[in-house]
Amino acid sequence: MNNSVSNTARLLGAGLRALLVLTLVTGVLYPLVVTGIAQALFQDKANGSELKADGRVVGSSLIGQAYNLPLKKGQETPGPDLKWFQGRPQNGLGTNSVNTQYKLILSGATNRSGDNEELVQWVKDAKAAVVKDNSTGAYQVKPSQVPADAVTSSGSGLDPNISPQYADIQVHRVAEKNGLSPDQVRKLVDEHTEGRTLGFMGEPRVNVLELNIALKEIAAKS
Repeated sequence: MNNSVSNTARLLGAGLRALLVLTLVTGVLYPLVVTGIAQALFQDKANGSELKADGRVVGSSLIGQAYNLPLKKGQETPGPDLKWFQGRPQNGLGTNSVNTQYKLILSGATNRSGDNEELVQWVKDAKAAVVKDNSTGAYQVKPSQVPADAVTSSGSGLDPNISPQYADIQVHRVAEKNGLSPDQVRKLVDEHTEGRTLGFMGEPRVNVLELNIALKEIAAKS
């Protein structure tokens, strides 16, 4: 009887020691080592790929955000602030009560089929809006110039990039709204256009937040 109690106590003691060791290794030491390596070698990515402007963090290069005017009384959806380059539509995103200031906390696609009547109408309305918003007295956007990413949301709804084609048709409007020449704005687009990853993966793209930060800087100097 005494031997049985003694063996049980030893087993419990060994189990507790193993639990403490594993807790220390996997719950404290391992996270500290991984965090230390990440901060030492990949600090930018480890901290969320933050982008700064005017000395403060304004967003992440990995998450798209809206550039809208303040919501007016009676409006359900704010209008776009046309002095900025606009990203992809965000029709797939829902609303939430967790964060009412930055509603992109939710992500998701529309989950509608390609022949869904509501989705088809969204695309038609978005295309008409892109043509109207980006046409100026000196430049008229043609419907055939509007690329797919200008009228459809991404799978996550948070795509931070647009195609060079979509950026290009916004150049004249952005230039006019900011008192710049189209050549100045097009140069910004060219400077912020990234090619395919490793030369063959993905498509050429323009990060909208990075482009708008550069636009703000050049507009302030003009």
